[in-house]
Amino acid sequence: MELRSAEAILLDVVDLHDYDRIVTFLTREWGKKRGVAKGARRKHSRFGGQLQPLARVSVEWMEKDNRDLVRISSVELQRSARHLQEDLEGLLLSAYLADHIQEFVQENEASDLFFRLLDSTVQALIEGVDRGLATRYFEAWVLRLAGVFPAPEICPQCERALVASGAALLASGESLVCRDCAGKQGRAQAVSAQAVEFLSRIDRVKLVDLDRNRPAGSTLDEVERICTLVRRSFLQHELKSYSVIRETMSGLPSNPAPPSENN
Repeated sequence: MELRSAEAILLDVVDLHDYDRIVTFLTREWGKKRGVAKGARRKHSRFGGQLQPLARVSVEWMEKDNRDLVRISSVELQRSARHLQEDLEGLLLSAYLADHIQEFVQENEASDLFFRLLDSTVQALIEGVDRGLATRYFEAWVLRLAGVFPAPEICPQCERALVASGAALLASGESLVCRDCAGKQGRAQAVSAQAVEFLSRIDRVKLVDLDRNRPAGSTLDEVERICTLVRRSFLQHELKSYSVIRETMSGLPSNPAPPSENN
């Protein structure tokens, strides 16, 4: 048995039996972990108020070889994300961010870049960055860090710059190519120069700086459609949280942009 501790971001908390909870959390050093918080549902539990989704915490746990679940011994709250979850849209968005990490990050593999992405995105949202912008930024970066969707600087087939001419997304969802090369490939979806520029700029500009010069809503909608097609193509299924968002938000009188598909 080995005692470990790390800074972590909580991804999911579900009830187990009468008094316990299963907690999924993301660490820099060991990637995604799942553990049991014994007695977490009891009235005077030592975990009381600490197990908040997307909270940044210090966590300590015991780990045994050949056991899928670790045993969590302590959790200390560093930064709450409760402010983000005070409305329905924020609750759905929180689940959507966590769902990406659970799907794309492996257990027991160092995940510093994914940790930094989630941590900075949550912090920006808490500070008031536009939710639609933050969601598109996060989606695109997850696909990039996972090696699924590289930065769209040049056409991978003819090496022509993409930003000036616009581009097209191959039906396979594999990459963006220039429109001339796309015409030789059969089915492809046209992508505007503005969307290509956004996908390229996230390499060079922090989220908070993007918020000061926010892209048009139509550009963010287009980026959402691109990321959705690439994600579905790679996973061969849709994230459950995304389907819930679409169903829930479509039933409301107004349909806020983040994160929803407007096609």
